Amino acid sequence: MKKTYTLLLAAAALLCACTGPSKQKEDGQRLFIGEDIAVANTQYGRVRGFILDDIYQFKGIPYGASTAGENRFMPPKPPQPWDYVRPALLYGESAPQVVGYDRRPESYAGFVDHWNYDLIGEDCLRLNVWTPALDAAKRPVLVWLHGGGFSSGNAIEQDGYGGENLARYGDVVCVSVNHRLNSLGYTDFAGVGGEKYRHSGNVGMLDIIAALQWVHDNITNFGGDPGNVTIIGQSGGGSKVSIVATMPAAKGLVHKGVALSGNSVTAANKEYAEALGAHILKEAGLKPSQIDKLQQMPWEEYYALANRAARSFRGTNPGGRAGFSPVGDGVDIPAGTFFDPADASLPNIPILYCTTLDESNPDRTQPELESITLDGVVERLTARFGDRTREIVEAYAAQFPQKRPIEIWSMILANRSNVVRSADTKVKQGAPVYVAWFQWQPPLFDGRMRAFHCLDICFWLHNTDLMLTHTGGGARPRALSDKMSDALLTFMRTGNPNCDALPEWPQYTPENGEVMILDDVCQVQNDPDRAARSVINR
Repeated sequence: MKKTYTLLLAAAALLCACTGPSKQKEDGQRLFIGEDIAVANTQYGRVRGFILDDIYQFKGIPYGASTAGENRFMPPKPPQPWDYVRPALLYGESAPQVVGYDRRPESYAGFVDHWNYDLIGEDCLRLNVWTPALDAAKRPVLVWLHGGGFSSGNAIEQDGYGGENLARYGDVVCVSVNHRLNSLGYTDFAGVGGEKYRHSGNVGMLDIIAALQWVHDNITNFGGDPGNVTIIGQSGGGSKVSIVATMPAAKGLVHKGVALSGNSVTAANKEYAEALGAHILKEAGLKPSQIDKLQQMPWEEYYALANRAARSFRGTNPGGRAGFSPVGDGVDIPAGTFFDPADASLPNIPILYCTTLDESNPDRTQPELESITLDGVVERLTARFGDRTREIVEAYAAQFPQKRPIEIWSMILANRSNVVRSADTKVKQGAPVYVAWFQWQPPLFDGRMRAFHCLDICFWLHNTDLMLTHTGGGARPRALSDKMSDALLTFMRTGNPNCDALPEWPQYTPENGEVMILDDVCQVQNDPDRAARSVINR
């Protein structure tokens, strides 16, 4: 009885939550679930999902064991096999973290993004699959790596992360992944704990490798092609794409990469990460021989301890990231600059980079800033750029005379220096690199949202009618989404995004800086902000 009640609740929730275009037949049955419906094999046991609007969905499939107890700080282990048909109906636990999103009725951010969180815990090595059929078609596979830096987030944090609509539109298989984060995923105890903790600084990334191995070993049973896997991520997920694309363990598991509004060419400094690990142990009042005690405390207690230690730590960090993030240990992740063309052990895959015009738009909820002057922009940015501020602001204003001061401010905050650096570094490997600059702006909040951080996700994944609070919905955003989804699907199949829906998209070169401008009208330009950007990087 309990099992039947759970299935009914899941079905009801799905029917209430579903929006967006589909092939549903008017007044026909949309949801199908039953003993012999949507049952797939995995190497660990069978799973039962459901069919919604002709797409098979499986949620919360274990690709690894719980990371609690003795598995904390350790590389992922396989899940225990099961001998029954396991329900895969609801999203799995999000990795341990503190969810700080504003859910008040007065919250504009909560209205726009309406973040999805439910269970949080250490049994978080779960993934989700959307597929048009359980057959032998060997469709291209897209694996979504979520944002939130390396500290927060989950595989379905925003509705626009979902793979149902792209699976239907493009006849592909979509997968999204939860993995360890923050101090539970990136505390480096190798310096004080020795060989046992050799990989502790990178277990969150090793989780992703384990998920990709699961895809390689199982996705054929879900209608996918293990020989054609594209990883895609946004913000922190874009940096994860960059890191996976340079990890030796990923070679052969990934074949293309798409990094949206996030990219990396180095990982955290090993010396810094090990010193922080030692400081955590000191903060806990433990000897090196007692690290195992940190595995036994509740995750909330360790999380608080580690973050308290990180705030008090005063070690140096010569290059790379501070806090808890992947470590350039020379074992799991290169210790130097990524994408070394002389290292044959690394993957060498095509990558598509995209950023948005207004990653850090300053005035979405402050309409009074719409009338700011250039002098006001200089004043606001002086704390960041110091004596060079006026020169930078005037350089952008001169190169983009059609932009108002508030737009110049936003462009400077979202300048493309990092993505250009990443593209320049990656292209040396020889595999094709493509670059896009997303500039479409929604007609919401009186036009003040602009091309904000996260906006382009739903366009790539064909979810603009699902993320109404990002796009407004309707024909205008859908038209651009069709073009971008077509480019993504072509890239997944061929490693080249050129398709009939867009103008010819040339490969990126450092000399010309070729970039596809994504807007109502799409066009290719050669490094359109180079002169202004060079003033920032001077």
